[in-house]
Amino acid sequence: MEIVSTTPALCMVIGLAAVVLCVFILPFIFRKIEQNLEPFFLVMGIVAVSISGLWNWELAKEALKAPVIIGSLPVGIFQVVLIFGLIVHYLNKPFYRGIVLLANKLGPTMFVALLILVLGLVSSIVSVIVTACILAEVMAALPFSRTNKKRIVVITCFAVGLGACLTPLGEPLSTILVQKLAGPPYNANFLFPLKTFGIYIIPGVAALSIFGALRINRRVALKAEEVQPVYNETLNAVIIRAIKVYIFVVALVFLGEGLKPLIVWYFTRIPAWALFWINSSSAILDNATLAAIEIGPTMAMPQIVSGVMALLIAGGMLIPGNIPNIVVAGRLKINMKEWAVVGVPIGLAMMFIYFALLIPVLF
Repeated sequence: MEIVSTTPALCMVIGLAAVVLCVFILPFIFRKIEQNLEPFFLVMGIVAVSISGLWNWELAKEALKAPVIIGSLPVGIFQVVLIFGLIVHYLNKPFYRGIVLLANKLGPTMFVALLILVLGLVSSIVSVIVTACILAEVMAALPFSRTNKKRIVVITCFAVGLGACLTPLGEPLSTILVQKLAGPPYNANFLFPLKTFGIYIIPGVAALSIFGALRINRRVALKAEEVQPVYNETLNAVIIRAIKVYIFVVALVFLGEGLKPLIVWYFTRIPAWALFWINSSSAILDNATLAAIEIGPTMAMPQIVSGVMALLIAGGMLIPGNIPNIVVAGRLKINMKEWAVVGVPIGLAMMFIYFALLIPVLF
């Protein structure tokens, strides 16, 4: 989409800033909004596009197609969530039994560590969408306490968000990265993300797997394993969840497009180290949209690394920040506050750690 101007009028800046504040604050204040994030974000997205004056048929078509089409493939998150949900709905007994048997055999600590590590790395091959569906159903099957489940899924979503960037197959951000840097001077190819970010991402995923295993209450988890989980999701619930995911993705397209003038305006005025922290806005915005705006062949490698790593980390802080968060939170009925209680401290800690690691190349 074309940006009308890189210097938005003051009234537009104020209006878009108000939208950002509403998105960050209102879900934590009003329970009704927290329980209806999908329509709320859709409204905010429509308001943002209206303030920016960027309405056109192409945007409308892009938003409506985004949940059902990935690139040139006639499949998207809506179909994957729906089909995976239907498979588990009709085959839940053997699936649940297998997960519980494996968890009992490995023990909760080892099972959680391997779950986070494997899903975090596999997401770069099978995509974040499929990985998120697997994570959601595995956690639904596990007879752990709700507290343990929330901790595990948030930490795993951080790992999945990081790991998916290792190849262009994992998520839209890495696909856009390779496309925009395909020419000189970087000549990015399929292995470019792995070669560039692997040194930061793979240790991060491994650290998260250890952290996740240590964070669960092992005593409670072991006691809970004596209880066999019961699948209690109706067919209507499976379909409604897929529809909610569809609405959420449409909303994020509108929100990202509507905020573009504000993002572009600030992006041209900040140094590389500040970009790292500005990209924490990925907690509520689609990181692929931000990557499409920011990344380009004129950027130095330190800027690319710091900008992308910030996008990947911040995406785990809140539910709207990444596709896995949306899918898993919907399946396990985790609300915005519950996610933030776990996700924000972890995300901020990771931001500071990675910022410290990147200081030699940022200044």
